[in-house]
Amino acid sequence: MTVVLVFVLAVMAVAGWWLARQRLMSRPWLEVGPVTAHPETEAPLTHPAKIGLGVFLVVVGALFALFISAYFMRMAYADWQPAPVPRLLWLNTGMLVLASAALQCGVHAAHKGQLTNLRLALLAGGLASLAFLGGQLLAWRDLAAQGYYATDNPAVSFFYLLTAMHGLHIVGGLVALGRTNLRAWRTVRTEGLTLSTELCAMYWHVLLVVWFVLFSVLMGWAAEFIDICRRLLS
Repeated sequence: MTVVLVFVLAVMAVAGWWLARQRLMSRPWLEVGPVTAHPETEAPLTHPAKIGLGVFLVVVGALFALFISAYFMRMAYADWQPAPVPRLLWLNTGMLVLASAALQCGVHAAHKGQLTNLRLALLAGGLASLAFLGGQLLAWRDLAAQGYYATDNPAVSFFYLLTAMHGLHIVGGLVALGRTNLRAWRTVRTEGLTLSTELCAMYWHVLLVVWFVLFSVLMGWAAEFIDICRRLLS
């Protein structure tokens, strides 16, 4: 139960910090004086699409937090047998880092009006993401080839569940990224692509952080960290 509270509080803290930066809690109707005297009450400069995506990503983070909490609680049962983690996950992690970095480069290229660099960045981000998904499928195949199936071991079941949920979110993001790629190769200007590129980069950055957390959980590092914290608090 403590693990659940820690994850929920962490998600709520991040969500509150992000929403506070968007000035959504300001009450300009209570201010007295010229508008220029209260610049902090002006409407947020963040595009509504970014705010909507941010709210969605908070929900996604809460969803994965609940899955991870269930993972730690299930570990306490006697039938839990840790499964080997395919080494291919290291390469897959590198592919996801590359995709996130490429999309960030795409954001810089879009702001500078560099259409060629933007096209290359979007294409690289999409290909690296596809390589990540292909690597995850190969990791599943390797695990099954070793005799580890979802129905035989709860630890293996969680491995398939967590990686599948993350992969589905990558697939969903690839739909939007694919549309942005098509627009980039059909236009001669970058002005209409800046927002969509920023949204894709924002989405991939969050999924990268989520994957880092999942990877640490599957590798057992998170459990060791929690045990150390419990010993310090006891």
